[in-house]
Amino acid sequence: MKAVVYKGPHEVAVEEVEDATIQDPTDVLVRITTAAICGSDLHMYEGRTDAQPGITFGHENMGIVEEVGSGVYTVKKGDRVVLPFNVACGFCDNCRAGKSAFCLTVNEPGTAGGAYGYVGMGPYGGGQAEYLRVPFADYNCVPLPPGDEHEKEFSLLADIFPTGYHATELAGVRPGETVAVYGAGPVGMMAAYSALLKGASRVFSVDHVPSRLDLVKSIGAEPINFDDGDPVEQITEALGDYGVDRGIDAVGYQATAADGEEQPAAVLNQLVGTVRHTGGIGVVGLYLPSDPGAPDEHSAKGELLVRIGRLFEKGQSIGTGQADAKRYAHQLRDLIIAGRAQPGFVVSQELPLSDAPDAYAKFDKREEGYSKVLLHPGRG
Repeated sequence: MKAVVYKGPHEVAVEEVEDATIQDPTDVLVRITTAAICGSDLHMYEGRTDAQPGITFGHENMGIVEEVGSGVYTVKKGDRVVLPFNVACGFCDNCRAGKSAFCLTVNEPGTAGGAYGYVGMGPYGGGQAEYLRVPFADYNCVPLPPGDEHEKEFSLLADIFPTGYHATELAGVRPGETVAVYGAGPVGMMAAYSALLKGASRVFSVDHVPSRLDLVKSIGAEPINFDDGDPVEQITEALGDYGVDRGIDAVGYQATAADGEEQPAAVLNQLVGTVRHTGGIGVVGLYLPSDPGAPDEHSAKGELLVRIGRLFEKGQSIGTGQADAKRYAHQLRDLIIAGRAQPGFVVSQELPLSDAPDAYAKFDKREEGYSKVLLHPGRG
């Protein structure tokens, strides 16, 4: 089958790889109809993780079930499904607690959590491919209505919509509150959108890519361009108060200053300054314990200089970690079906799988028109 394969920093290729197959009775085989390129994929694409050449990318996947293992009971051939990126068993302590991002059985002993096509997240192939093996299918498949309606909206249930929503949960967003979201990439847009869905009174979105800021403005968020000055001061002035109720980091460890200098702890420290005393901070931007391209030796080991003293002094709370996507996917799916949520506004390109190398390069450069790319393996 054809798949997007990592070749080395800033290089992917669409190549023939070994066919995905059912390996265990609890597996299904899914024919991929849509797979998205994620900002998290760019960390691997840029050589900023420990990913080795040969890995098949793709953790945002949906499609049609083609084969069903003998131990699968709730999924049948022909079902249309979306696959939240957490590969999880459904029966360990963390899964039973709803923490599917930290499954205790799907990865090496001493680790927690698995994902399709991502470094360090277990032996699972990615879905930027024609087919995908889905383990523990009764738990990992989220059923969808048949047909092709809402294809782009449903594809976002695999990661960025639940992750954006999870960010608001980590931060503790409640109706009527004010929120600052740092990062207006796809996850940041979904965090801002989720905060608005939950009834936030004002949402500020911090970035410096004009097309992204225009897009968040179109959904009712207030854009803050950090090229124009300190975003903490800009938000404080716009708010007319000493801080927002909640803040969200949708950037992670590759944060940059206005001059382009990489400052891994910049967003965390800006949030400490932006959020009021006793407010909440949610961190879904990626931070890793190993970064081969870090700007200094401590950052290379995931050791960052964070203003913990000020955070403590302000009595702020902070929640972190990958999203438990399956915890939210069914409810968010139903909001889409009911017409109450339309997250597809973030999608800017729908391309055949063969265009993946070019799409990665343009997305990595933050080119206009590449805010969110969907790949369709079945299209020429």
